[in-house]
Amino acid sequence: MTTTTATTVTTTIIGMDISKYSFELWGADERGKQTLHKRLHRDKVALFFANFPPCTVAMESCAGSQHWARKLKEFGHEAMLIPAQHVIAYRRGAKNDRNDAQAISEAAARPSMRTVPVKTTDQQDLQAIHRVRERLVHNRTALINELRGLLMEYGIIFAKGVTRFRIWLREAFDACIESLSPMAQETFRSLRDELRAREERIVVTDKRIKMVFESHPVCRQLATVPGVGALIATALVASVAEPQRFKNGRQFAAYLGLVPRQHSTGGKSRLLGITKAGNKHLRMLLVHGARSIMFHHRGKQDPRSKWVDNLVERRGFHKANVALANKNARVLWKLLVTPGETFTQQLAASGTS
Repeated sequence: MTTTTATTVTTTIIGMDISKYSFELWGADERGKQTLHKRLHRDKVALFFANFPPCTVAMESCAGSQHWARKLKEFGHEAMLIPAQHVIAYRRGAKNDRNDAQAISEAAARPSMRTVPVKTTDQQDLQAIHRVRERLVHNRTALINELRGLLMEYGIIFAKGVTRFRIWLREAFDACIESLSPMAQETFRSLRDELRAREERIVVTDKRIKMVFESHPVCRQLATVPGVGALIATALVASVAEPQRFKNGRQFAAYLGLVPRQHSTGGKSRLLGITKAGNKHLRMLLVHGARSIMFHHRGKQDPRSKWVDNLVERRGFHKANVALANKNARVLWKLLVTPGETFTQQLAASGTS
């Protein structure tokens, strides 16, 4: 452990590089001069900050940072979480814990630095359910693809899609594999049983999400938007803390990566595909929800459906799909910052139907 001769009383910002057991601290005063340098074991971090005068403690947004941010707030400190990619520009020299902590401290001193909001424990609980479900769905897809690839080696094929696969598994699976060797049949039946177990866990997880949705007024408010159900509503509530920090709906859409990526120079604008920044899972849900709207509104004559149809004609289905997801993201942001307002009330206020 290394310390400086400067007193800790003047420390206003501490950059903390966290890991599993070793925590590196770099403190500075309001002028950016170093006042503190410590290396602490995980067991001593809480005691150190409990006895330290209130200041701003900055960390990279990574595994464990949300826990420590909530703990630091309990001790009276201001917690600041900075995206890791924004810290790299302030690091000098080789990458090590000391230089990382110093870079975090310097990045936190910048008034325009973008930060990650600290989630409540309720949001963390809900996000954990979504993370588990996302993994289960990913594993289910991997199992189906494995079955598809192995069965093709025996000349057995089936249609794409989870729904069609379920029908085939229920109605034709046994008949298709009965001509195979006993060893092959045992292999494919074990894969089928594993897949069914995954499906059952997904159903249980969906029920838990549905219970949260039905008991959460903000989730039910968000579900008034077409294409938004329990999954999207609860994922938004879990992922988006402090929606008021966005100035408008466009900033929120940009936060989700649903705006064009820009590569402009010399006064000449050049827009590319969407940035795909932010929460990949939430963006995927919004795009899927928009796709369901496009199929549902096909041929209808209301203004929203006409807008979608015209956009499909001009830009194609997939670009229109992302554009509708962007539009829905802006609407959802407005509902998040306006408690109690529904999608219908928002349309009425804007004079559209």
